Amino acid sequence: MSIRLINRCLLAGLLIVLAGCNKSPASSVLPSGGPSASSSDSSGAAPTPAPDASAATSPTPSVQSTTISAEGMGTARLGMTLGVLKQAMPTAEFAVKSPFIVDFDAIAVTQNGVTQFHILYLAGSTFTDADTIQGLLTDNPGFQTAQGVGPGSLIEQAEQVYGQATLSFNTQNESREYVRFQRQPAPSISFATGNGSQQTAGIYPSPVGEFNETQQYQADAKIQSILLVCLTDSCVPATSTPSPPS
Repeated sequence: MSIRLINRCLLAGLLIVLAGCNKSPASSVLPSGGPSASSSDSSGAAPTPAPDASAATSPTPSVQSTTISAEGMGTARLGMTLGVLKQAMPTAEFAVKSPFIVDFDAIAVTQNGVTQFHILYLAGSTFTDADTIQGLLTDNPGFQTAQGVGPGSLIEQAEQVYGQATLSFNTQNESREYVRFQRQPAPSISFATGNGSQQTAGIYPSPVGEFNETQQYQADAKIQSILLVCLTDSCVPATSTPSPPS
């Protein structure tokens, strides 16, 4: 399957989930946390390291290597192929997690025994070194936006940075709960807070309906995971493969 066909399929899957999540175009589309059930296998030995892989080999990653932006999470960049990421992270382990979450499998990227993030792709398909990264999910508190917001951050603290928080969940989207802010750092970044079927971070009017939204939340409510996804063809190089960071 070509990269562009994979791109269209992944986008279609993400947009279907997005349509059942929140009303806002910038709303989150996937849940927090790790897999409910998984099986792991190695995706192969890493290729020859890139010229500058010092950040990837350091036991304590630098701030730059764990920054979440509209373009990527640390070393992983949207539009980068899996093979190029392996070159940039030569000491990392890449393990397939299938199943990971509903509709998606993942590749867990682990460094020094700690899972850094997951690369998402459609369940039932394969993801090779030639395929393009379009979805990333992390619940590692070491990964943060430039403003210091990441998994484990209190919503109250994030609100001071990004403005008014609005929490929501949709029973048609497995009651996955998300929070969006008045000033989202980027449309491609989404913040997940948990599962509304269990214990919500938000305080909702009763009884709940299919779609539920509130600006009230528990005092200890936290962001549990962050999703980064490319929703356009711009993350797929037209004629070339991205090079490792230099």
